[in-house]
Amino acid sequence: MLSFTIRRALWEADEPLIRGVREAVFVREQRIPVELEWDDADASATHVLAFAENGEAIGTGRLLPSGHIGRMAVLRAYRGQGVGRALLAALLDAARANGHAEVTLSAQTQVIGFYQRMGFLPVGEVYREAGIPHQRMRLGLSR
Repeated sequence: MLSFTIRRALWEADEPLIRGVREAVFVREQRIPVELEWDDADASATHVLAFAENGEAIGTGRLLPSGHIGRMAVLRAYRGQGVGRALLAALLDAARANGHAEVTLSAQTQVIGFYQRMGFLPVGEVYREAGIPHQRMRLGLSR
């Protein structure tokens, strides 16, 4: 079983680690154009990072001030071992702490089941973002 830790990240200090994970997953693996991956929202977002025992950054995600969760990414070698679940739990905790009554996200269709198991419900129709099919999803938060 994989041993890893999750911690809140600070964009100013941890940007290289966050960029490393997101570029590996979204830009290189999924071939999302780099100009679509980066936006000004990172500076105001709450970020979390997952680290393997050896200190390698292996996953990340962000929560926008609006309550939108996004940029969830786990390096391929570490998927299916609870890293994504732990990152999402940390982001949900942050959303509750920030007073959000609900959160939303834009799930790639191949991971809709993951988010449904975490309690998210689909909203609306499937649409394309960066050439990839996505489903808007929401989750009401208990306090």
